Amino acid sequence: MNTATLLSLAAYFALMIAIGLYAWRKSTSDSAGYLLAGRNLPPSVAALSAGASDMSGWLLLGLPGALFLTGFSAAWIGIGLFVGAAVNWVLVAPRLRAQTEAYGNALTIPQFLANRFPDQGTNLRVISAIVIVVFFTVYTAAGLVGGGKLFETAFADALPDVGMSGYMFGIIITAGIVLAYTMVGGFLAVSLTDFVQGIIMVLALVIMPLVVMYGGKDVGALGEFGAVSDTLNAVDPALLNMFEGITLLGFISAVTWGLGYFGQPHIIVRFMAIDTVEKVARARTIGLSWMAVALIGAVGVGICGRAYASANGIEVEDAETIFIILAELLFHPAITGFLYAALLAAIMSTISSQLLVSSSSLTEDFYRLFLRKSASESEAVNVGRVCVAIVAGAAIVLASNPNSQVLGLVANAWAGFGAAFGPLIILALMWKGMTGAGAVAGLVTGAAVTGLWIMLGLNADLGGGEGLYEIVPGFIAAWVSIVLVSKATAPAETSEIAG
Repeated sequence: MNTATLLSLAAYFALMIAIGLYAWRKSTSDSAGYLLAGRNLPPSVAALSAGASDMSGWLLLGLPGALFLTGFSAAWIGIGLFVGAAVNWVLVAPRLRAQTEAYGNALTIPQFLANRFPDQGTNLRVISAIVIVVFFTVYTAAGLVGGGKLFETAFADALPDVGMSGYMFGIIITAGIVLAYTMVGGFLAVSLTDFVQGIIMVLALVIMPLVVMYGGKDVGALGEFGAVSDTLNAVDPALLNMFEGITLLGFISAVTWGLGYFGQPHIIVRFMAIDTVEKVARARTIGLSWMAVALIGAVGVGICGRAYASANGIEVEDAETIFIILAELLFHPAITGFLYAALLAAIMSTISSQLLVSSSSLTEDFYRLFLRKSASESEAVNVGRVCVAIVAGAAIVLASNPNSQVLGLVANAWAGFGAAFGPLIILALMWKGMTGAGAVAGLVTGAAVTGLWIMLGLNADLGGGEGLYEIVPGFIAAWVSIVLVSKATAPAETSEIAG
């Protein structure tokens, strides 16, 4: 490992810690500041924070890996995600920002649901918190797997002999840095680091495919996109066809990833923190522009990476490491360090958001609800910090298996949240006829159907197979149960705020 690469990474780590210390001095005196930055995020920070926390390590590892293996057919995942994100910004963002403040200035999604449906308030807070903590522990583990793969693949020759594998060393380092700035600086630290990390990520995703094509013969660059196409066509023409080798169920499974956006607490909580409802539109424009460039770049990494590996006779044992391999082969060591920082940025931005949302649920929806209703603001903040560490510890244990696949873990957690919370959030914001009993039914049904679908092995391998992505049955079942139970428990608990 070159010294310049290590210095680049050290500079990145130092910047993250510095932001955490700044946020600690700025907004951690009470729960509103620690958990939601006082609802004062500028549109640009909120937008890139939502994007960076959404696009975890799967953007630089999982999605390029899927495209490396199956070609353009895996791009349907990105298309579905973009459409889902756009609808989420239009339908959910402005309503959630307004209604969470109107309903008791709720700081968490479970609090909002409890305030919206007070007759089922305790049930909604407890069940929501359980779903959040369980699925986010799995989701956080997926991010740590990405960190472990980076250190195992790229840093093997530079790691100290500490009595553990490079994979586990990477997990510990990744978790340690995230814990440092998240525990200290709270939501503001997470949002500001996400903003910086979002910029780093999109730059890396634009640079890498361009260098693969135009970087020059000395690095084995292919010369132009036409050469990429010719190389892939010689390997397997199906790689260039978005519909080749994908079944109907596989296509549905790919595009319905977008359904997950409506129920991702770590993403929609950014909507709650934008400083005014009027600025949501500006944040939407910034966020979707960033996402479009990032997704196109990820597709480029996977496709161009496959062509580069084939043209230069490079054996790639794990397709999800193609970004790491290209970063090491094609760039000056200092730039390689920057690209590794981009990968860590993708991983850490999501982990920090998930840890904080899990911590907020444990603090506000368990500790202050059942154990210490009279807890002071400073006590609640400190308990939140402890909860961040607890969830991180559980995720480290789950991530300890080096054979874990980033995209597979993310797919399960994404589906769990999307099915459990997606229909619930949409209908709570837009349908006055929804009842508290319907809300509970939808939450439980969505989570249960998704989990059962996974356990029975009915879910599909991405891009093909005979199964169906678990978010589809889970989302439909949750929506139907909310409508049926709400109608059965009429008269509905209407509200003039909803809609």
